[in-house]
Amino acid sequence: MGRGKLRIYLGAAPGVGKTYAMLSEGHRRIERGTDCAVGFVEHHGRPRTEVMLHGLEQIARKELAYRGAVFTEMDVDAVLARRPEVALVDELAHTNVPGSRNAKRWQDVEELLAAGIDVVSTVNIQHLESLGDVVESITGVRQRETVPDEVVRRADQIELVDMSPEALRRRMAHGNIYKPDRIDASLSNYFRPGNLTALRELALLWVADRVDEYLQQYRGEHNIRSTWQARERIVVGLTGGPEGRTLVRRAARMAAKGSGSEILAVYIARSDGLTAASPKELALQRTLVEDLGGTFHHVIGDDIPAALLEFARGVNATQIVLGSSRRKTWQYVFGPGVGMTVARESGPDLDVHIVTHEEVAKGRGLPVTRGARLGRSRIIWGWLIGVGGPALLSLALTHVATDLGLANDMLLFLSVTVAAALVGGLLPALASAAVGSLLLNYYFTPPLHLFTVADPKNIVAIVIFVGVAVSVASVVDLAARRTHQAARLRAESEILSFLAGSVLRGENSLDALLDRVRETFAMDSVALLERASDVEPWTRAASVGPHPLERPEDADVDMPVGDHMALALSGRVLPAEDRRVLAAFAAQAAVVLDRQRLQSEADQARTLAEGNRIRTALLAAVSHDLRTPLAGIKAAVSSLRSDDVAWSEEDQAELLAGIEEGADRLDHLVGNLLDMSRLQTGTVTPLMREIDLDEVVPMALVGVPDGSVDLDIPESLPMVTVDKGLLERAVANIVENAVKYSPEDETVLVAASTLGDRVEVRVVDRGPGVPDTAKDRIFAPFQRYGDAPRGAGVGLGLAVARGFVEAMSGTLTAEDTPGGGLTMVLTLTAATGRPPAGPTSSAIAQRGRYA
Repeated sequence: MGRGKLRIYLGAAPGVGKTYAMLSEGHRRIERGTDCAVGFVEHHGRPRTEVMLHGLEQIARKELAYRGAVFTEMDVDAVLARRPEVALVDELAHTNVPGSRNAKRWQDVEELLAAGIDVVSTVNIQHLESLGDVVESITGVRQRETVPDEVVRRADQIELVDMSPEALRRRMAHGNIYKPDRIDASLSNYFRPGNLTALRELALLWVADRVDEYLQQYRGEHNIRSTWQARERIVVGLTGGPEGRTLVRRAARMAAKGSGSEILAVYIARSDGLTAASPKELALQRTLVEDLGGTFHHVIGDDIPAALLEFARGVNATQIVLGSSRRKTWQYVFGPGVGMTVARESGPDLDVHIVTHEEVAKGRGLPVTRGARLGRSRIIWGWLIGVGGPALLSLALTHVATDLGLANDMLLFLSVTVAAALVGGLLPALASAAVGSLLLNYYFTPPLHLFTVADPKNIVAIVIFVGVAVSVASVVDLAARRTHQAARLRAESEILSFLAGSVLRGENSLDALLDRVRETFAMDSVALLERASDVEPWTRAASVGPHPLERPEDADVDMPVGDHMALALSGRVLPAEDRRVLAAFAAQAAVVLDRQRLQSEADQARTLAEGNRIRTALLAAVSHDLRTPLAGIKAAVSSLRSDDVAWSEEDQAELLAGIEEGADRLDHLVGNLLDMSRLQTGTVTPLMREIDLDEVVPMALVGVPDGSVDLDIPESLPMVTVDKGLLERAVANIVENAVKYSPEDETVLVAASTLGDRVEVRVVDRGPGVPDTAKDRIFAPFQRYGDAPRGAGVGLGLAVARGFVEAMSGTLTAEDTPGGGLTMVLTLTAATGRPPAGPTSSAIAQRGRYA
């Protein structure tokens, strides 16, 4: 039995027609003879969607009781028992009611797919997990119900259900999405044209990326190497030189001209030692690329033009941006350069842009690491000049030129030897001297065409010629070696300076440091290994690159750091001269690892210190605040049990009331202590639901004296997305604190209003107020402002209230009440669901005295 196929209708916002399209697909499947059934579809009261359910078999839902209400969810067992060929399951990101088979509906769908049932489902772009922060920044609403991106990406088909913002708003205005009483609020908040346009762009770009993945997979499977210009991809070739930032910015401007364009910066390093780029400059360019929304890639290749073109074709690029060469004019004798080679070999499918910059034709200067070492092309040219040059010169002198004399002939041959030395170094120059001396002897020294010399003066001349040639070649080679050593020292000093700077700056990113090692030495992967003792196995503390190593013995290069740590590199064997710099990197990696662990231990120590402070305060609370009501209860009980006093009924009632009051105080104090312990341990998990404020606030006022609170909660308020229990406790603590500090003849006002996509609950008292410097401190645990005698508590009420509110993604702040007093402002997220048609049974009057 194979796995079922998943088809998803993806929309940018509610109301674009995802469910309608899914039901239409169901009808088409049935017309083609496919066994299709509805696993779960929610029409939300939309008549046109409800009509589409006619003619489709609907599998019975499962009813679940939760907190006094009955909810319906998809019955997975019933769908599996019915086993249709295709199941229609709406709202893939939906969170199931506690007690369901799975926590999320996409997990139900995974079960159906595993059973071989094809599934057609729907989801909005704002429910994708990776886009939660982006959607919140656009709309101001945090999506609680999300689905992992990978679940949607694995779908066999993704179809975008698109609609322009204007058309969607017209549908809203006509009542096709929400009831009339919600239209105006929705159009002015979530369904604003800007919001819808941004969400639509998110959906289009996400689907475009998914299409691009399909395209790359298809090209790989069919081994297609030519570029398909389906989307603008701009590759920026970086050398690590100062012109790199100019190229990146130019590419960003080019990408901005076309929506959906992508920037890929690539640095190609040779595989024969330290890379030729400045590590500092390359790091700056990498940061700039990422800040502009592009990606940075590090590629190893000895033939830079070929590697660059291979990379560009591999990513299906359409344009390549390169900088004008920094070489001086005479350096072009060694070849046309990377830019011209890439432009010549790019073919018709790749556009190559050569960008000018301030460093054009200024020369490369002393390369950071390897520039003074003679490259392969120079050595080849040196041998050609050293061996072929004397032969061509002999041919020219014997067949074209007149007799110039032996002295002039020797100067011409010497010039060829010097050229060979300048281009190819010592060995080509020695070969040129040897070949030139033989040709001088054979063609130009009497007797001609014999390897003998008749005149002793000519022998001296040839010897001098050989000596000068060898001397010049030796000087050139020595200069090259000295320049190479200076370049290496410069590279090493720059790298060591970077490492020292990172120590002073306190940088703690071990992955970034290992990535720098990988780029600097042109390696495939780098891993930092450690073990507890000589007999323990190695463990990987951190690694970068594919196929990280597990043991130093498996590495191409390993650098010990102490007795039980090593830096392992794979890719190639490093020359001995590079190991000194590698040792510095290894030592720095050990320092960064120690710093990370010390930081972790410091964080744990702070957590333990905070916990110790809480325990100390708890002991103080137990020893004082909890003993006070206990003492009152004990005294009242002892008095009632005393046989020496005959208590009247009024006295007994008073003592029993004191016992009840003390027990209530104990219950309140212990409840706050338990709530604070839950917050400290991070075990508060809110169950978010859409509810009305008038269902919660009256329940939170049960413990306050009669007539001490005025309520002002309009019936037109939208629902809020909260945990009912947590909100009730938070409001209760806030109101009790306000009543505690209010004058006897003043009531506390609890008022609610809307502000955009938020709902504010304001608790206003006329007490002494709190200075601005203490407004944040009153929310700290075990804080009672001024230690007022009336403060019969441990100072946890506001701390617990803020903790609960923040757990529901709300805010709780303190403001001054105009005319004196303190106002607590509780801000909650307005729900996007349907508001109530009228007040519920627990609703109160729009404004009145709570009694």
